[in-house]
Amino acid sequence: MKKTVFFLFSLAFMIGFSHCKHEPLSPNQAPMPPTGGGPGTGGGGNVSCSPDTAYFQQQVLPIFISNCAVSGCHDAVTREEGMDLSNYNGVMAAGLSDIWKMINEDPDDRMPPLPRNALSNEQKNTIYKWMQQGGKNNSCQPSACDTANVTYSATIKPIIANKCQGCHSGTAASGGIDLSTHERLKAKVSDGRLWGAVNHLAGYSPMPKGGAKLSDCELGQIKLWIDGGASNN
Repeated sequence: MKKTVFFLFSLAFMIGFSHCKHEPLSPNQAPMPPTGGGPGTGGGGNVSCSPDTAYFQQQVLPIFISNCAVSGCHDAVTREEGMDLSNYNGVMAAGLSDIWKMINEDPDDRMPPLPRNALSNEQKNTIYKWMQQGGKNNSCQPSACDTANVTYSATIKPIIANKCQGCHSGTAASGGIDLSTHERLKAKVSDGRLWGAVNHLAGYSPMPKGGAKLSDCELGQIKLWIDGGASNN
């Protein structure tokens, strides 16, 4: 009986959201997503990436890895409050509604906790979109890699923001390295540490910390940007 009620509730939730559009969310506007374990929690294979779909492995997990699953918090070792947000099963076990509530709490109670920066509205929108689409363990492979229009603002900044900046920004920046501005990022380009870290070269701390290595496409775009002078365009 409980399973039947939960299924009907989840089905009604998903149908209801399929008929409405949402403006970009703010912490005070965001509606609650379904509890973890609902429809679509099975795995999804690599498919061509669609701009209409949020992908857990490429878009959502890096946000959790960089901002929540860090040492001393919700990584596989520390498991603060019993939560491991470094993988899909851990995220689902924590409960999607609980996670959504935590990232939208008041500053004193939110996740990531102070003095770490809160998730951006863009990151929250990505998580919300993924939850709305069923919270699947889905993955995609870009059908093409854009190497003709690589810029800091449109290409490099989003990569750093989603996969590095959670650890490397604000007053609690890991290792004292803040990558939140072009000037600070370029300083790490100049001393070779950015390329050494993202390319997992010997003698450098691999980045993203605890996450998967950047894709060949992302690495190629970063290399093109660096070789072109790492301009702020």
